[in-house]
Amino acid sequence: MKKLYEDMKKRVKTTTKQGQLSKEIRQEHKGFSEWTFVASQYDHQTILRILIDGRDPKAVDIEGQTLPTLVYLAREKRPQYHHNFKPGAMNALIRVSSRISNGPIILNVDCDMYSNNSQSVRDALCFFMDEEKGHEFGFVQFPQAMENLTKNDIYSNSFHVMKMVELPGFDGNGGSSYVGSGCFHRRETLRGKRYNKEHKADWKNWINKLEMGLKYGCRLDDIITGLAIQCRGWRSIYFNPKRSGFLGVAPTTLLESLIQQKGWCEGGFQIFASSYCPLVNGHKNIPLKLQLSYCPYMLWAANCLPTLYYVTVPSIFLLRDISLFPEISNPWALPFISVIFIHRAYSLGEFVLCGGTLLGWWNDQRMWLFKRMTSYFFAFFNVILKLLGFSQLTFTITTKVADDDVSQRYEQEVMEFSTSSPMFTILATLAMLNAFCFAGGMKRVIVDVQTLVSQPFILQILLCGLLVLINIPVYQGLFLRKDNGRMPTSVTYLSIMCALLVCTIALY
Repeated sequence: MKKLYEDMKKRVKTTTKQGQLSKEIRQEHKGFSEWTFVASQYDHQTILRILIDGRDPKAVDIEGQTLPTLVYLAREKRPQYHHNFKPGAMNALIRVSSRISNGPIILNVDCDMYSNNSQSVRDALCFFMDEEKGHEFGFVQFPQAMENLTKNDIYSNSFHVMKMVELPGFDGNGGSSYVGSGCFHRRETLRGKRYNKEHKADWKNWINKLEMGLKYGCRLDDIITGLAIQCRGWRSIYFNPKRSGFLGVAPTTLLESLIQQKGWCEGGFQIFASSYCPLVNGHKNIPLKLQLSYCPYMLWAANCLPTLYYVTVPSIFLLRDISLFPEISNPWALPFISVIFIHRAYSLGEFVLCGGTLLGWWNDQRMWLFKRMTSYFFAFFNVILKLLGFSQLTFTITTKVADDDVSQRYEQEVMEFSTSSPMFTILATLAMLNAFCFAGGMKRVIVDVQTLVSQPFILQILLCGLLVLINIPVYQGLFLRKDNGRMPTSVTYLSIMCALLVCTIALY
């Protein structure tokens, strides 16, 4: 199986490089001969092929068991018409499948995910076919799990706490959200049917009805589709079995991870600022607690504002000898200290209990900061500019394939900075700014070591020092590493100049 997979991967790479199918592949797969006459993947006619016909008595496996119908579809695409990305593809598949099988249940899985649990279909059907409550459920959502995570998850792609704490809590507040993959849908909910408590699904006599499908017009089309289903009265289920139902591929570089987060944040904030906002669209349609459950994810992008404040203002004020916190000996300092330590201790305990490691938690804290300084920042202002009519949001596909050199560094849990990006410029500039300010603060402590306990700047120095500690991989990428994954020289020079400029302005 591995050899067959490697052969297939080689053929795909060769075909992509040449821009056309080889003569051997054309002869072997005559059913795809129409692709020979396609000039571009973005401009072609509909190509539909039934590869396996389940009604054919010859369609059996090596054990003689009947194979299910397998259909290949490449929907029509024209440059002058927007094809609406994944929701457009799914709606085309829904229409085609209604003419072929018209099955009452639809499974949606992303192209980089595969089934990891043979019982997933049975588990989902147990909810849909429950005699008492099954007719209430519109979809069953499995969590997104990744197969290529490192031990300590350097880019925080495991989402341990989200999968095991936040999403079950979301589900308990009225139903899971639809996250775009690993989801079993009741076909009639995608057709726009409203829930009726008197309705019972007739699994034997299935009648074809008018299609509606997934909604368009938003980066997170899955979220607004799931919300629309819930607003029509259907319930949803979040199901997280011990053995993951579906596994996918996580980004293997820092930039890919940040770009992916940027897209999610843009979509969420765009929803919150539109008529699809759960507080508006869900008013009187879903419980208030479910409306509020959506909001933290919709407001991810806005978190960039307080985060950028805390990573810049206290450090700059430390350089200017301006105290922002009470003296360490002042009783009013106790609430700050208590909140800091209790919150971090709770976060650590929660992460470890959900299956993470101590170093994994530290990596999660670093990525928490990096995402809010870059992905959330760009997402926030992109949406604001779109609302003001100055720009349009674009859909960016995250690359999940890396060369051997990058893959090796990922497996060794070494951060990848090899590409010039505005995101890296921001990360490096803020890292250097905090390093300069921390040096200035430590100078003050050394000079006035006798009155250290009463220093009004201790909390600011601790905060600045923590930021320096978190940014150690950035400093290594800027100055110490010699491999191809180090920070580009242009980013290094620019970040140092920008940090020095800010410090100069602050001082003079």
